[in-house]
Amino acid sequence: MAVYVDPMMSWPKNPHWRYNESCHLIADRLDELHAFAKSIGLKRAWFQNRFNCPHYDLTAAKRRKAVSLGAIELTNAELAKRIRILRLSKP
Repeated sequence: MAVYVDPMMSWPKNPHWRYNESCHLIADRLDELHAFAKSIGLKRAWFQNRFNCPHYDLTAAKRRKAVSLGAIELTNAELAKRIRILRLSKP
């Protein structure tokens, strides 16, 4: 099992997110995602399950920490493929 991050992306201003750049942290399993997120200092309240894609948003600093702890870096296309695989593997 593994955790993954995509590249940093710029986003339009959002009143709910104070950063204009972020990326996503996903994992093969939810328990693994939550445990890894906690290990890099993320709060469970920040978990998102929008569009049937369980993830956490990461700042650049959190992304660097995630990669240093073993998160696998994916391109946007690779991340989209991984998300499709995860969706198909759900019962």
